[in-house]
Amino acid sequence: MKKKQKYLLAFTTACVVAPCIAVIPTQAATMPFSDITKDTELYNAVNDLYNKGIIFGTTTTTFSPYQQLTRGEAAYFLAQALQLQTDHVDNPGFSDIPTSHPYYKSIAALAANGIIQTGSSYHPDASIKRSQMAKMLTLGFQLQQATSLSAPFTDFTKDMETDRYIQTLLNYGITQGTSATTFSPYMDVRRGQMALFLYRILQKNNDGFYIIGVE
Repeated sequence: MKKKQKYLLAFTTACVVAPCIAVIPTQAATMPFSDITKDTELYNAVNDLYNKGIIFGTTTTTFSPYQQLTRGEAAYFLAQALQLQTDHVDNPGFSDIPTSHPYYKSIAALAANGIIQTGSSYHPDASIKRSQMAKMLTLGFQLQQATSLSAPFTDFTKDMETDRYIQTLLNYGITQGTSATTFSPYMDVRRGQMALFLYRILQKNNDGFYIIGVE
């Protein structure tokens, strides 16, 4: 029987160059994005994650929080947040992700860690859906998966495994529904939403909240 193990993720502010965008600062600084309202959770999230080299803007002065998050961006953000080893990883074999692709290392690292499944293609420029995001975050941070559904959503998917990923994020307080009775599992994730999801998970960890993983 597999044994549950508690662990605490460590995070640093290593210098990173974001793919095709801008150089992430090597030390804490005020973020340069003019399209994020100050004194909001989103501002705190983007500022914190930007200074840790986890996320990047769409230009040097904009973050575009309401723009659809692509699957390639999602892979990069998550790999950075998890501090995955992105060098010397096996090629997952996606036909649309050559080794020269700016997100190749991040996508390969996620595949190597079982966070995404390998297949014929990855579609890095397609938008990522809320249900897909729930799975990637649950598996990536090794959250203790929900065993039953308690949310009052009428639009849960037909796939019980996917629904448990959604319920898991709700249980951890990482996300909530789009209304009192809907989760909108097939709605696109926005860049600002992903920043909030990652920030909330990392804040829980920094506050001494231990994420439970399976060994």
